Amino acid sequence: MDVDVAQTAAAVLPYVTGAVAAYGVSTLEKVRSTVVDQAADATVGLGHRLLNRILRRDESREVIEGAIVDVAAGEPDSEEALRLQIRKALAADPELARDVLGMLPAGTVAVNASGERSVAAQTISGTVITGDNNTR
Repeated sequence: MDVDVAQTAAAVLPYVTGAVAAYGVSTLEKVRSTVVDQAADATVGLGHRLLNRILRRDESREVIEGAIVDVAAGEPDSEEALRLQIRKALAADPELARDVLGMLPAGTVAVNASGERSVAAQTISGTVITGDNNTR
């Protein structure tokens, strides 16, 4: 099975950043623990499991851990740096890429908004208007 590592890394990122947002600077400690917080929602739980699997790759663990710390600290561009490191790990280890892809929900859709006043959604069934002094 060929895995598109760039697409897989992009699909992993919302779950991983969800776990980082929930756990903050203690993300790595939480991922290393064997007990997942019962109150964690599906996104955080999946992010936890994905990180746990990704961090088992010794060759990329240190750099990915550093990127996670940067995301938790709110560093600019840190999510993009984390996605890049995850993509590199997936590209270097086809078994890891297959494992991670298998963990993702079927039909995962990545929606990105970029730029001032941009709108991102999987489905929009009505009109979306952005801008200053909009009266609608």
